[in-house]
Amino acid sequence: MLVEYMRVSKADRSQTTDLQRDALLAEGLDPASVYEEKASGKKEDRPQLAACLNAVRHGDTLVVWKLDRLGRDLRHLVNIVPDLTERGIGLKVLTDQGAAIDTTTASGKMVFGTFAALAEFERDPISERTIADLVSARARSKCPPAKLRLAMASRGQPETKVGGLREELGITRQTSDWLWASWL
Repeated sequence: MLVEYMRVSKADRSQTTDLQRDALLAEGLDPASVYEEKASGKKEDRPQLAACLNAVRHGDTLVVWKLDRLGRDLRHLVNIVPDLTERGIGLKVLTDQGAAIDTTTASGKMVFGTFAALAEFERDPISERTIADLVSARARSKCPPAKLRLAMASRGQPETKVGGLREELGITRQTSDWLWASWL
């Protein structure tokens, strides 16, 4: 079964789904299986999209006029399609500036795989920068994290002296008070 999703960004009458509806109907799609929405593509919380995604079943194909009707955020799109694929649901994009997609075909899977790779490429540098920042912060720290964890673990034991821990870690009383309060 084919399930269609249409969306326009503005709820006022300046935009309509007529063009999308005509294209979908020209494909011979059933008007009864159309989910129509007037909401920004940037919003992930779209009730009709959620209803549409819940309605499609294994063996169905979700059809959209253009990929940006499903969502403008590539991360959101990259999450939707694998979910559909895992559930055995295809995605067919009727037109998109020469990049029509049909994940029920090998070439459509390849095109979407390219989009997914680009999204991953966008995410990886963010992760790499985060790791580099953590390494840099640890290098600047007066007390290595392992020493701090040992100190925190031994703090509650009767033979442990807080002054000795401060001296071993090379921190002031103010810092140790803040650490104990933060970690308890």
